[in-house]
Amino acid sequence: MIELLSETAAVQEPQRIRGLEMPWNRVMGTTEGPAGAARALGPWHPQEFMAECVETVPEAGGMMTFVFRRCDGAPLAFRAGQYVNIAFPVNGEDQEPVDRSYSLSSSPTEPWTFSVTVKRDAGGLVSPWVHGNVRPGTVLDMLGPVGAFHLPDADRRARYLFLAAGAGITPIMSMLRTIHDLPGTADVVVLYHGAEAGGFAFHKELAYIASVDSRVKVFYALGDRGRPEEWEGFKGRLSAAMIDEVAPDANGRQVYACGPEGYLNTATELLKKVGVDDTSIYMEFFSGDRQTLLEYQAELAHAADIAEEIAEEIADSAEDYYESQPAAFGMYEPGYDEDGTLQASGLPLEAVDPDAPASTEAAAPEAATPDASSFDTVGTGSLTLSFLRTGINVRIDPEEHILEVAQRAGVRIGANCKEGMCGSCKVVKLSGDIDMNHQGGIRKREIDAGKFLPCCSTARTDMVIDA
Repeated sequence: MIELLSETAAVQEPQRIRGLEMPWNRVMGTTEGPAGAARALGPWHPQEFMAECVETVPEAGGMMTFVFRRCDGAPLAFRAGQYVNIAFPVNGEDQEPVDRSYSLSSSPTEPWTFSVTVKRDAGGLVSPWVHGNVRPGTVLDMLGPVGAFHLPDADRRARYLFLAAGAGITPIMSMLRTIHDLPGTADVVVLYHGAEAGGFAFHKELAYIASVDSRVKVFYALGDRGRPEEWEGFKGRLSAAMIDEVAPDANGRQVYACGPEGYLNTATELLKKVGVDDTSIYMEFFSGDRQTLLEYQAELAHAADIAEEIAEEIADSAEDYYESQPAAFGMYEPGYDEDGTLQASGLPLEAVDPDAPASTEAAAPEAATPDASSFDTVGTGSLTLSFLRTGINVRIDPEEHILEVAQRAGVRIGANCKEGMCGSCKVVKLSGDIDMNHQGGIRKREIDAGKFLPCCSTARTDMVIDA
């Protein structure tokens, strides 16, 4: 026994190659023609595909992991931290599906299956349906991978600080699993905030990784709510002192943070205080900040003549925002109504008897399409964009992105990533031709229905737009 203990004490750290490199990195950089199988593992572009659920795994904190495989048998090539957009038949198979984006929690080093982890929000539309209806054998329509929040393809230093709160652990878990699977030197610190001692998702796996991988250190923190006496982790909200304690060299690390809006806003300020440069901070925002959302909703609510339609759009927008954001918890709970909706004002609606005979005399006249020739025209350029709802013509040059020019002219179009990924600026093109270079923020069926993303589109001809 004494001899065995001395041998254990003499165990040395493993020798590793320098830095981290993703398995597809050399395939992407090769001058040779890579084989088809190798090329399939490179995360080149988002794709539309069908995927079958093969397993469900309950997690702590009201979350559930859903494991999928592509129905076409191909691997899902993605970068650790990215997400997929999933169409859920919440209202029935014969109705238009509801799209939601969820971070991938699995590692791209095991691409034949992939996982998303969903936090159940009792007041949400989609997440309760997902928890109650997605089972092994369920097939769903997906689009992905999408997102710029991910680890680099190669990093010679590979020194990271991961900050996660609540369901924000999901993309961080993908990153951590990836690093653990790869050879190479790395130095990783994880600081994970939770609402209650038993609510840390993946806590068993996190403990295992930290125990067997000397490159990884994991710390836990509880907020301002009650804590059990035996709690040994950090206490209280995220603070500069807390960051200094877990990572005194934070200003020499790449920082990836994911969590509720309030948490991320706090993290941004604290990271500046401890000397982390903006270029080293990466944060996962599925939606724009609250002010952008509220301004867009308020602008829409003023359109009284289309009150019912606008109310639906506002509800959808708020639902997208609150379900795509990692679920908030007590210490970072926003100081505003979590329903996130505004009451649209407008003309009173009257019930119509569908069996009543049609009468051309009594029928209300159909709303006439506005005559764009009567709109004021602003800007300069060789092409004209006519925005019917706003009632304005905007002149634009073919090389200019439509969203930027439209917003300068006062056209209210919601926008967040402005890179063709999130889909928040989606509008309907009634006529005209565009060039669109999106990054997965819109589906083929939506394009076929006339929708487009103005943030990544340029006009080829004069256009009429429903905005």
